[in-house]
Order: sequence, then C-alpha cells, then structure tokens
Amino acid sequence: MVGLIMGSKSDLPVMQDAASQLKALRVPFEMDIVSAHRTPDKMLEYAKNASKKGIKVIIAGAGGAAHLPGMIASSTVLPVIGVPVKSSNSIDGWDSILSILQMPKGVPVATVALNGAANAGILAAQILGIQDPELRKRIENYKNEMKKAVDDMANSL
Repeated sequence: MVGLIMGSKSDLPVMQDAASQLKALRVPFEMDIVSAHRTPDKMLEYAKNASKKGIKVIIAGAGGAAHLPGMIASSTVLPVIGVPVKSSNSIDGWDSILSILQMPKGVPVATVALNGAANAGILAAQILGIQDPELRKRIENYKNEMKKAVDDMANSL
C-alpha cells in the first residue's frame, strides 16, 4: 500500500494525479492531510506508524517551504517520494522544489517535477513492482501503451 499525504487540501488537485495513476495500476493507497508545520505531532505519528499499517512507500506533496517530505523521510525507513507543489504563496515553485530536493546526506527523498504527482504515483508502483510480478506486468503494459501512442502520433504525420 502507498501512503499519499499532502500538507493542505489546496494540494489535492495536484496530488490527485498520483491517486489516478495508482488507481489505474490497481495499487492500493490511503490519502490524508498531514501538515509538517500545523500538525507536527500527527506528521511524526504518521511516519513512525506507516509501516505498521502496511504502507511500503510514502508520497508526500507540499508547497511553499515544503518540509513535509523531508520530515517524513527523517522519521521512517520507508522510501519517500516528494512532490513539490506550486502553491499560492510559492516563489514560482522554486521554494518547494529546493526544499524537497536539497536533503542532507542520510535523509533521501526521491523528488519528482513541480506538480509531478503522476510520476510520483508511477514511481511508487515501480518500487512496489520489484516484489510484485503482476504489478510489474501492469506497469509494462502502461509503458507499452505510451509507446504505442507515440508511434501512432508519428505515423499520423
């Protein structure tokens, strides 16, 4: 299962793309709002108890200062994928990107593009697919469909 968390409900339109990819690949997930700054106790509890709930990968999206992915990563051994979200108080998204990307040694966060939650969902599925041959096959089918779509576009020229 994937834990899909975000710092605020305003992040939901972006994070919904991760949920859509997980649904399409039939990967179970839970979704919650967990703010690093407004609910730090909930954040720490989530990180520390995620594996007990069966979560194997966490996708954390946040805008602005975007501390959620890094703080989650500092409190769990599970892989964390960070989604920088361009928020209303953002400096063109760069604050979110750098807050998630520039983690200190020993606290890695896999970081996708600004508002790149779809790729976070795919990456989480690929991580889980290492141990799940059926999921890996669904991912292969998805990638083959993308290839076919590009081939169809090229053939239509």
